[in-house]
Amino acid sequence: MAGEDELKLLSTWGSPWASRVKLALHFKGLSYENIEQDLNNKSDLLLASNPVHKKVPVLIHNGKPICESVVILEYINEAFGSTGPSLLPTDPYERAIARFWVDYIDHKLVIPWKVAFTANTEEDKTEAIKQILAGVKVLEGALKECSNGKPFFGGDNVGYVDIALGGLLAFMQGTEELCGTKLFGTANTPLLLAWVERFTTLDAAKAALPDASKLVAFAKTRQARIAATINVPVKK
Repeated sequence: MAGEDELKLLSTWGSPWASRVKLALHFKGLSYENIEQDLNNKSDLLLASNPVHKKVPVLIHNGKPICESVVILEYINEAFGSTGPSLLPTDPYERAIARFWVDYIDHKLVIPWKVAFTANTEEDKTEAIKQILAGVKVLEGALKECSNGKPFFGGDNVGYVDIALGGLLAFMQGTEELCGTKLFGTANTPLLLAWVERFTTLDAAKAALPDASKLVAFAKTRQARIAATINVPVKK
């Protein structure tokens, strides 16, 4: 059935949310057409496919658009349940736990990460990094609990939480370079550090994640442009 389906992904190269969807599609072994979008000049297709938020990612399955990364991940898992590994556990309680940790990632890591990655002042960066480090430490415990000693949050295989966090990895690595702070280390988060190393060597991760150095260059250019308008010096 999956071979008869047409999948198109509206994305941008630098979107962590689009990276999540790309990861899910690759882990599921699904072929898709990636249609790169210019968010400064939004296409008619994007505006028609996501008229509410007008943003990426949007997965178009046989002409029908699905929006928001976590919604898309669950859709992929349900629509292509017989294709590739399941992204969510079959047990209702374990599914609820996975959804809880994805929600935690989006609130406790993503929000301060946005600040850290784009902040123009050292004070804002420092506070955002402090919040990220606190969130990462909690996730260390979550990985221990969810994995039961196995390689991934999903156990033996990559699952919902792995993909949600994995989609952010290149951006978190870029934040480390921009802010000069290691987010994962042997002292406080040895399990997560080992998880990062395992995850980034996977073929799906290599195919789906952007280059962290390119993200850093993009962020520095953006910071310089913003700083120039308000006369704030940018750290080199």
